[in-house]
Amino acid sequence: MSSLSDLRGLCPAPFLQESVFPDTGGFTPGRFCMPLPDLHNLTCCLPCPLSDWAYSDGFESRTEIANWVNVAAFILSVYLILSFAILPVKFTHRHYLSVCLTLGVVFLELAFIIPQAAKPDQCFNEITPNDMHSSGVCAVSGAFLLFGGWAIVIWVFCRALALHLQICWEVVPGDKFFYTSLAFGWGIPIVGLALTLSLTGVSFRFGNVCHINHKDALQDFWGPLLAFAALGLVLQFITIGYCVHVYMKSILDDKPTTNDSSQAPPTYSNSMRTVSARQTYRRVKRVVQLQWRGASIVLVITAEVVFFSVVFVSMDNSTQINEQLLRKATPWLNCLALAQGDKTKCLSYTKGLVKSEGVVLAVLIILGLSGFWCLMFLGRWSMTHGWIEFLRNKFPRRKEFVSADARRLSTDPHRVMTNPNPRTVLSPDPDTKQGYFDSAQAYISPVSSHSSPRSPSRSHNWNPRSTFAGPAEVGKETGTKTYLG
Repeated sequence: MSSLSDLRGLCPAPFLQESVFPDTGGFTPGRFCMPLPDLHNLTCCLPCPLSDWAYSDGFESRTEIANWVNVAAFILSVYLILSFAILPVKFTHRHYLSVCLTLGVVFLELAFIIPQAAKPDQCFNEITPNDMHSSGVCAVSGAFLLFGGWAIVIWVFCRALALHLQICWEVVPGDKFFYTSLAFGWGIPIVGLALTLSLTGVSFRFGNVCHINHKDALQDFWGPLLAFAALGLVLQFITIGYCVHVYMKSILDDKPTTNDSSQAPPTYSNSMRTVSARQTYRRVKRVVQLQWRGASIVLVITAEVVFFSVVFVSMDNSTQINEQLLRKATPWLNCLALAQGDKTKCLSYTKGLVKSEGVVLAVLIILGLSGFWCLMFLGRWSMTHGWIEFLRNKFPRRKEFVSADARRLSTDPHRVMTNPNPRTVLSPDPDTKQGYFDSAQAYISPVSSHSSPRSPSRSHNWNPRSTFAGPAEVGKETGTKTYLG
């Protein structure tokens, strides 16, 4: 293994000479290299990772805070998914739009959890970061990040569209919308992921999670993603504007109405198009009361996506090697060379070159909050009661019920009734074919009984004179007529 002085070559500390390293392996466009005019345009590079030089000590460890936030959010998301899958609808009020959105958030959270467990090496060599071809963890985490981002944006758009159709156009999404949403909500992320990985790829940019590269990223990922996010946001604002319009119109409308608020919610039919402003307001109010959770999560997650996209695109553009960047970075690079690699003396020159640590950490942590938003807006307190009832039915208490009278008699020695002649009834031997009632049983007379069984008489002739039968009954038996008196 070459020593650091051999790798440095003719470059001043802390730079390393690029010609010493191979031209293949890792993500070579991710190297931060520039020609030095004072050394006859010898190309020198900053050691990998670049974030170690642009930010203060401990920045990499602080980025792991976002990973732990995603771990906590992942637990909450799994709880939500299991509640949707196991508990009855009366406890969860589940809907396919909510379930699919939560699944998209789970994919995004896995992108941060996998590197936290695997602890991948960010660098292929001293100046080259790893990419999806040189690191399997990078490929998996980057794929989950891109797919989760696509899925979240598409399902947020589908939810905004469904709410817009219900409120503004009085159209209840049916089976066609259901199947179209499933095909659209999962098909677009799959196609987008395939195009992004094949045309652009992912690599370690900052932190231990792989992010999308710069080449064609605006065309195949950021552009379409922001387009769907903007379209969903526009639909949401139109829906909110329509609700405000209906509310204001209902205030200005003084016409009496026969519709009572205590009646059942009206059905979406063509006749509803002719109702008064107050009736329309009541209809919109009922829909908003049922859908305010979905509307809120659309606004929150769309704001997250826009914030993350703007910050990351800005960071991506600021780290691309070009003449403008080299001109802006010259004071910082000269400071590093004069300070012999002591970056603490040169951090003041990085302002304007990279985003501040607070902004970067805020972006990563906000992405991890998506699971908390899902539980806050899509979860319900009734889920807790549902799990309690589910566990009670699944694991009931095995305790025999004893009535109060039986318990009182069992504790009173004067009321205990015992059999003076106890008998043990034996069940037949399983190896024999004798039944319970095949053999004759001897009759045992109780002590307090004054009767005994008698065998039946063999004579069938009955003499009525030996009994207490009346004369009329005797005559009937002998066939003669007897007259009284």
